Amino acid sequence: MGAQKLLLLLLALVLPLRPGDSQHEQTFSGGPSFPTSLDITESSAVRKLSPGTTNERRRSTLGSASTVRNVKDFGARGDGSSDDTKAFAAAWKAACSSSAPVTVLVPEGKAYRLKPITFSGPCKSPITVAIKGTILASGRMSDWDGADRRLWMLFDKVDGLRVEGGGTIDGNGQVWWKVSCKVDSAQPCKGAPTALTFQSCRGLTVTDLKFKNSQQMHVTFSKCANVRISRLTISAPGNSPNTDGIHVSGSTDVKISDSVIRTGDDCISIVSGSRSITATNIVCGPGHGISIGSLGANGAEHTVSDVLVDTARLEGTTNGVRIKTWQGGKGYARNIIFRNIVMDNVKNPIIIDQNYCDSPKSCGEQKSAVAVSGVTFQNVRGTSATAVAMDFDCSRTVPCRGITLKDVHLVTASGAPAKTFCRNVNLSKYGTVVPSTCSS
Repeated sequence: MGAQKLLLLLLALVLPLRPGDSQHEQTFSGGPSFPTSLDITESSAVRKLSPGTTNERRRSTLGSASTVRNVKDFGARGDGSSDDTKAFAAAWKAACSSSAPVTVLVPEGKAYRLKPITFSGPCKSPITVAIKGTILASGRMSDWDGADRRLWMLFDKVDGLRVEGGGTIDGNGQVWWKVSCKVDSAQPCKGAPTALTFQSCRGLTVTDLKFKNSQQMHVTFSKCANVRISRLTISAPGNSPNTDGIHVSGSTDVKISDSVIRTGDDCISIVSGSRSITATNIVCGPGHGISIGSLGANGAEHTVSDVLVDTARLEGTTNGVRIKTWQGGKGYARNIIFRNIVMDNVKNPIIIDQNYCDSPKSCGEQKSAVAVSGVTFQNVRGTSATAVAMDFDCSRTVPCRGITLKDVHLVTASGAPAKTFCRNVNLSKYGTVVPSTCSS
């Protein structure tokens, strides 16, 4: 028996373990557990997000392994008053021509004042722009003479770009707001700059940045694809005109997450040509809410599809989740889901408006309209600042179709019952829906 035991012991030592038998695989076979929700109002919680996709993890290491182009080395002073535009342009030119991954560094503890500037591609290698300090817009409107008045900082045709760093982009918008026709009706209605615009960019990541007081919109994505936006804090006064937080136009495969947006207009606006757009873990307010549109102005054909807004809190906004289209337009808004939404004293928590009219003149009824279909509102709860908590004002000639309400509970801020307004809408209800009836 002693020899047999010795033989068995020797066999156990020399035979290899079968796949799946290692201690490592046994220990982790069940996988780690993660919390099912995230309180994004806590900055510490925002920093503890998941590490992202394999590609995102690979890209996030480029900064430490790449060549650094510090704007200071190109003459940027960062004293808050000197014009650092030429230094930024020179740093970008050096980075864009680099044959190896490169980081453009905007150092912390400094404020860099910039006039309108374009960072053009295509570039030879992936670029990370690490904004750790503050970038401040010029306060002189005359600096836009001869330039595109709608742009301050533009990244154009730059693929594989990453913009991050924890710093601040300050649009110095006060000088523009006071001459807006929405603030002073005696002023002509002219456009104002978007603080940061990404145009025709692919494989783009924008994360961990603060935006404040943009001249008009804060950050815009136009004709972009494969975009990841996260951990943004965007702020402007509630009465600042047209200061949308995140604006998506003509873009596909865009994911927005874990951001706090408090401005004077839409927190997130999604307009024509956009599809496969996801927004998760968003705090919004003040502002005009989360909007699809406006679509179809001046008879245009506009399309938006495959949009998911999942997990959002709207606080004191003039609208909650909204679709807005003009009479006379063409196209569609379809396959849209709003779910897991909390409303806190919101004036129009749920609204589809096919008779949108942002014009000093009245807009008459027309035969054509942007078709709205396949829209779901699921697990929406909270309080309405007005008696009408759900408003479906649809076109007589192109009614809203396939509108679904599932597990909705909305009351007025005082706790009194709220109402639903319905006109020209095909509506289905599942679960508990409060308010449940339509008045027209």
